[in-house]
Amino acid sequence: MILLILGIGKTSWGTSFLVDPPEATGLHLLTRFCGLQHWAWLWIVCGIVTAGSAFARIGRDRWGFYAALVPPTVWATAYLAAVLTGDYSRGLWVAVWYLTSHVGVILWAATVPEFSVPPVPRGRKSEGA
Repeated sequence: MILLILGIGKTSWGTSFLVDPPEATGLHLLTRFCGLQHWAWLWIVCGIVTAGSAFARIGRDRWGFYAALVPPTVWATAYLAAVLTGDYSRGLWVAVWYLTSHVGVILWAATVPEFSVPPVPRGRKSEGA
């Protein structure tokens, strides 16, 4: 269920960059290669993979967690680079926010054991028959 929630959130966040891209404050490391509308696709594709992995069998959903980690890690890296270059002093706090409330939560969720419903027992043979 967490992968579905994360996937919908990431896809929605990415779509917002396509519909109405914000000012790229603190994301110069990314925007020097291409605009935020292009980077939106990182969120969208990873969000779709994450959401799709929610329907995978237990133990086969690891790609969803990997995909969920990519966009916030990239964004946190860009904000940390902006702090180090002096482009965006607030970037440290934004990076910490991405690393804790996104990356940290995803890493935690990946360690929570999943439980499957045991199969319904079929008719038993009675003793002595």
